[in-house]
Amino acid sequence: MISVTSGRRAVPARSTRARRLAACTALVLSAGMLLAAPASADGSTAAERPALSADPRPALNLPEHTDRLGAALKPRADFDDDGLFDLVVRTRDGGLGIMPSSAEGVYDFDIPGKDGNAHKDVIPVGDQTGDGFSDLLTLSPYGALSFHSTMSGAGTGNAEWTGKGWQIYNKVLSPGDLTGDGRSDLLARTPAGELYLYPATGNTSTAPFGARVLVGKGWDWYDQLIGMNDVTGDGVADLYGRTVSGDLYFYRGTGSAKSPFVASTRVGHGWHIYNQVIGADDLDGDGRGDLIARAVNGDVFTYLSTGDDGMLSVRVASGSGLNTATLLAGAGGTPAYGRSELLGLDTTGDLSAFWSRNNGELDQRAGISSGWKGKPFLASSLNENTLVDLMNVSGGELYNHSFGPDDIRHVSSGWGGYDLTIGPGDLTGDGRADLLTRDTKGYLYLHPGNGTGSALGARVKVGGGWNAYDVIVGTGDFTGDGRADLVARDLGGVLRMYRGTGDVNAPFLRPFPVGGGWNTYAKLAAPGDLTGDGKADLLAVDRSGGLFRYISNGSGQFTRPVRIGGGWNTYSVLN
Repeated sequence: MISVTSGRRAVPARSTRARRLAACTALVLSAGMLLAAPASADGSTAAERPALSADPRPALNLPEHTDRLGAALKPRADFDDDGLFDLVVRTRDGGLGIMPSSAEGVYDFDIPGKDGNAHKDVIPVGDQTGDGFSDLLTLSPYGALSFHSTMSGAGTGNAEWTGKGWQIYNKVLSPGDLTGDGRSDLLARTPAGELYLYPATGNTSTAPFGARVLVGKGWDWYDQLIGMNDVTGDGVADLYGRTVSGDLYFYRGTGSAKSPFVASTRVGHGWHIYNQVIGADDLDGDGRGDLIARAVNGDVFTYLSTGDDGMLSVRVASGSGLNTATLLAGAGGTPAYGRSELLGLDTTGDLSAFWSRNNGELDQRAGISSGWKGKPFLASSLNENTLVDLMNVSGGELYNHSFGPDDIRHVSSGWGGYDLTIGPGDLTGDGRADLLTRDTKGYLYLHPGNGTGSALGARVKVGGGWNAYDVIVGTGDFTGDGRADLVARDLGGVLRMYRGTGDVNAPFLRPFPVGGGWNTYAKLAAPGDLTGDGKADLLAVDRSGGLFRYISNGSGQFTRPVRIGGGWNTYSVLN
């Protein structure tokens, strides 16, 4: 819940659209450049989560909203009750924040419930209950979709309904009213590209959405689906889809649950420069939904709707520095794998972490501990808090150091026979992150996570011959389908991509080559998402210590390398 007056000066509603988002960080380090030299011991324990450096305050300046004879479109996300669009974001430290239209600054956005703010996504749905206040949905990493009523006014925001199994989709979004009954409906897309409509029922306490309706196939062509509320002014929600290559297509809503869209129209190109695009409901007061797009460097642009053909006005620069947000609410389930950082163990035994800044750069080094022994690695979040887990293999035992300074959990025994352990994310399709190991004979095993980070299920043999690779890494989704993948380098320097399936018994498809010449690098590392688009990226260190960035293009390939640092041969382990 939010308050825009308590402890802060309130800004009159509808007076200005200038806001500033302060970085939400628990601890602040002094700002600085990326360091290549070893960190000095700082006395922190291995169980403490490294702190983010101070972020500059991003500026967000949206178009002025003017009343036009009551034609304004009612927003899906209005949590300060002024009738204007509010932006909810997930910050780099895993919390939720809101930039309300009626005040300058950032406010904590607290969602009641046992899971707090540990959500994969937040989905604004407007007023579903008819009480005049905005409601929303939350989606947990394990596939629990919950309806929270009255997230504004004097309401509590408690979850009235929760449904399970939504991890089968890689996109879940609410475009607005697709069926003409005045309630916001849901769209959900599978990794195979099937698109389903869940019509709203109005029964928010027991069944807020009806049985799903298959409305189309082939929707995996789009890496982003953008629900627009109403672009055309006919009272029915509309949709944009963006392809990996950057083409933008418009789908006009029909009002029919069985066939909710007319054939698509290409309305733009070059949209690949944005890492997240969301629908913002009527920024200028003309009764039509508008767009907000964020570039990789954190710059923000708005596109106003111009008519019933889905065309958009020339973009207007509307802010900068919004790379501090890992997710803009309404983006349709940008994957949250619980990892967007790099772990480094230097030759003196000092362990450090480097956070992604969501703009292709790494944060300054944050020291974890000194005198480290064993084989440390970072695993995609093994519990539902979406934060990375620091693991270590020592003396043949597996430990998790992420529960607190005085709570190192023993996870499993018998790990002395493995020469490789990685935590790429969910490989079984249950939403829970898993581990992979390889034994000295070249057999690969999957260890299913139980969702707590303190235990694993019985291992499953994936197959043999994996000793043909000298490097195997993975964190999250390289290919854009929402499933965790792997890349592996063979002894000849060819890098191969293994696409995840979500099937515990056959977790990977046959590999395809990414390219040759990768043996020029001494180390490869998969830090997760570096650019804020939800896709996993790759880092490589050459033999002179140069660090190179490879950005995933969403189809299993990478952009050309960019050198982003030197001196990285001081690290014996990069993970």
